[in-house]
Amino acid sequence: MMTRRDVLTAWTAAVAVSAAGLVPRVHAQPFAKTVHILTGFTPGLQDALARLVAGQMSDYAKTIVVENRPGAAGRIAAEAVKAADPDGSTMLFAPLGFMMLFPHVYKRLGYEPQDFAPVSTVASTPTLLTVGPKAPGNVTTLAEFVAWCQANPNFATYGTAGAGTTLHFIGAMLGRIAGFDFLHVPYQGNGAIQDLVKGEIASAIMPVGSSLGLIRSGDLRALVTTGPRRCPFVPAVPTVREAGYPSLEDLTWYGFFVPAKTPAPIVQKLNMTIQAALLTEEVKSGMAKLAVEPDSIAMDDFARLIASESARWKDIVRSTGFVPTD
Repeated sequence: MMTRRDVLTAWTAAVAVSAAGLVPRVHAQPFAKTVHILTGFTPGLQDALARLVAGQMSDYAKTIVVENRPGAAGRIAAEAVKAADPDGSTMLFAPLGFMMLFPHVYKRLGYEPQDFAPVSTVASTPTLLTVGPKAPGNVTTLAEFVAWCQANPNFATYGTAGAGTTLHFIGAMLGRIAGFDFLHVPYQGNGAIQDLVKGEIASAIMPVGSSLGLIRSGDLRALVTTGPRRCPFVPAVPTVREAGYPSLEDLTWYGFFVPAKTPAPIVQKLNMTIQAALLTEEVKSGMAKLAVEPDSIAMDDFARLIASESARWKDIVRSTGFVPTD
């Protein structure tokens, strides 16, 4: 069974294989029908990734349109793809949390993971814990930050991109494991980073790319990343495992899904097209600019990973006392 640790351990090897160019280009008649890729949010990282990969998928379809269907934390887009014709002309591009976390944080989801066929992951990124001016300047490690939070409970706050996200639960787990009340402050988009710089909150738990420029300029301090190895975009920053919190290890994967009844040959063709797109210099360089890494997981392993991660996040959500919402 594919477990989270199996995939995290294999992450470096998977990225290396992608970089080595071991997946052939697809040579077949492209889809004549216009293909739609739906994302569940306003333009940002997911939209940019979808457009980057779609730009190299001409072998699959002559015309590919990326559509933003924001609303309900991305669920509107997922429900639209669930209801679409299963002919390969409509697909969802989303973080895996749509399948492995959302079933445990929403009372009425409107879809189940079984309503989709996972096609391919394309990229991954670790989460980054950063602190701003609200935390004293001598707080430069996770241990020092935890000690400061324990001594200053009224200031122990962290911002994320929303309640019920993996970012939210990583913070909740840190507070529970380290024994302090870590107050979650949810935002939309990149609002947490903006308030972190202003000193409104003490810390933020967000994807690496959301604060990379501010870290490099010295406006924010990065304490840890959650990946299985050090992130190449912030190589001086230790991992949570190095900092003594291995249970916080986590990656955010982004991938493509199609309706469950899509014929296997179409899913396979789409998978091969995406694999080939990930090998292009355009996609590699574009992902580097977005501070994510190409990361392709085989289809069978992709499905097993979702099942394994779903079980893991179910336990985490329950352990934090989070009450599912509408």
